[in-house]
Amino acid sequence: MLLVLLFIFLVLQYSSHVYSFDRSYCASKTKPSVYKDGEMVIAAFFPLFTFVLDFLTEDPRNMTYYNQLNAKNYQIVLAMVFAIEEINRNLHLLPNVSLGYDIYNVLFNEWWTLDRCITWQSGPKKYVPNYTCRREMKSVALAIGSFDLHLNHDDQFPDLYQMASRDTSLACGIVSLLNYFHWNWVGLIVSEGEKGVEIISDLGAEMNRNRICVDFVEMLPVSEVSFLAIRQLKPTRLLKSSANVIIAYGDSDFLRGFLFYLKHTLVTTKVWIMNSEWDILLHSRLFILQSFHGSLIFTHRHKEISGYGNFIQSVHPSKYPEDFYLARFWFYFFNCSYADDDCNTLENCAPNVSLYESPKNSFDTVMTEYAYNTYNAVYAVAHSLHEMLLHQVEGKPTRKSEDLIFPAWQLHPFLKNMQFTNLAGEQVTLDDKMKLNADYDILNYWNFPEGLGLKVKVGQALS
Repeated sequence: MLLVLLFIFLVLQYSSHVYSFDRSYCASKTKPSVYKDGEMVIAAFFPLFTFVLDFLTEDPRNMTYYNQLNAKNYQIVLAMVFAIEEINRNLHLLPNVSLGYDIYNVLFNEWWTLDRCITWQSGPKKYVPNYTCRREMKSVALAIGSFDLHLNHDDQFPDLYQMASRDTSLACGIVSLLNYFHWNWVGLIVSEGEKGVEIISDLGAEMNRNRICVDFVEMLPVSEVSFLAIRQLKPTRLLKSSANVIIAYGDSDFLRGFLFYLKHTLVTTKVWIMNSEWDILLHSRLFILQSFHGSLIFTHRHKEISGYGNFIQSVHPSKYPEDFYLARFWFYFFNCSYADDDCNTLENCAPNVSLYESPKNSFDTVMTEYAYNTYNAVYAVAHSLHEMLLHQVEGKPTRKSEDLIFPAWQLHPFLKNMQFTNLAGEQVTLDDKMKLNADYDILNYWNFPEGLGLKVKVGQALS
């Protein structure tokens, strides 16, 4: 009997248009989820697709865009599988208990997100909101995404745990970068909302202390830069501004949409500073004249997890036959074909290849920020389960596998107070009040022909 213990929802946003990257039957065929059995099963919901913009000519009206499996987001799946395999090999953490996974793709909007969650709870054949048809399934919600101070209200979100570091030192890091290059005349574009107001306040205070002047501040609703926007964004103040440095602040959805619409307008001679990486791919022959060429991006800094590189090198469809997404990557990257109508068996692939031989602009073999948070989230749940099971079995006979089923609320006291040191030697805590300010790597983005983007670390900002 199985127990689903964890509902991981990665807060990466979406778009609404659906186009197929490859229109062959097998390339478009998917299953409800990637499932691997275990005594305890971790359920996860990740957005695994992104949009590709393809500029075939200088005329923006000839732009095409289509949907493609996102290698960057798929790395989150691999980080989760890597963590689970490490835990299953660990003789001291959850001994004699095997973990499995049940990974769902979340498609583009709130409706599809809800659809996947209900499918997970009710089963694929019938939808019964607020009811679990699978009697053996219990769940606990652990949200992974950028840290949001406004989600810290225990009365409103008592069962929400944030893995990401605080961003309270971001303003100091950006202003330090401005001082380093003697940039003292900037523009500011932020997403509308409480976080936008907060960063304007933080940046304003730091800039005043450092005698940096702001040419303009523009707050844009996310709806105006989303793929569902009724009217096209017209960055008039940006085009008229004499500032050569523009700070853009928002989540990945905001920056993705802003980039999408700014592609219609060529903005040169300006340096962009951003707080997040977009996950949209750009295919442009006019690569040097792309508006975001040369951007500087602040990303959370973290240590590398030992063994992750070897794991990535060992990943192969034959090793994980349940993972149809991995088979699709092999199909895309290594010129494979499908051997049967069930789209399960690959043939004619390039021999002796691994994800290390995949296009570097498509798959990053270094663990990303979201993958790192996912890795820590799986370990946080495993440590909490371990503590809870020890608490339950004290003075009791050795438990049986069916005794592992329990109400999810019993896990919350252990999650709420969980602190541990991960295998990279970094302290992880789910207590928001004890989280440390983030350190940042500064990346420089270069856009090469046909979407061959490259991000290179050029500095760091320490809190």
